[in-house]
Amino acid sequence: MDWRRFAQQMASMAHDLLAQESVDATLGRITGSATELVDGCDAAGILLLQGSEVQSLAPTRPLVVELDQLQHRLREGPCFDAARHAVKERVFRIHDFTEVESRWPAFVPEARKLGVGSMMGFLLFTDDEDFGALNFYASRPGAFTDVSEAAGVLLASHAAVALSSARTYAQMEQAVSTRHQIGEAMGILMGARHLTEDQAFSVLRRYSQDNNIKLREVARQVCEKGQLS
Repeated sequence: MDWRRFAQQMASMAHDLLAQESVDATLGRITGSATELVDGCDAAGILLLQGSEVQSLAPTRPLVVELDQLQHRLREGPCFDAARHAVKERVFRIHDFTEVESRWPAFVPEARKLGVGSMMGFLLFTDDEDFGALNFYASRPGAFTDVSEAAGVLLASHAAVALSSARTYAQMEQAVSTRHQIGEAMGILMGARHLTEDQAFSVLRRYSQDNNIKLREVARQVCEKGQLS
């Protein structure tokens, strides 16, 4: 591998990731970069575990979704383990799907039937309730070398930072939007019921608590209907 050229590509990719306008766009650029920059990679995707639910994010091919669901159904597989970080390793690799694999005896033969020859998984990010892995797939056995793995580690590191930034920005946007909607709902109640600002907020908060509905949802209902239902 031409490491100087690869470093330039990584720098360009990192800059491009930060320029994306949404979390989805960032994820798409991450998996697209995987197929561009990692030798042997035919397809890529991000497996996200939220509690007992599995999501396949930004898959470059439908095969990625099938493999994620297969791992989830069997409760085993390199990327599933990476996402759950059940062990200390942050990188998982199956060199050759035509060989016996003792770590994932149920997953390997089923994945081989789908046309997978080799694969890798990298722990991508961990939040309090979410676990993710950046996954690489190849149709050819032995497609991923130590050089591929090194490239994958670098890509996953850049991707984790970019994804974290994108998620934080999205959360900030949602918070600003929610605050604006609550203010609008308070204004509606103030006009309709001749309340002060504090009284209007108390009405919204009390309704939220009494009905076990999030405050932003209560505000949305008021904005849409002009009153509390």
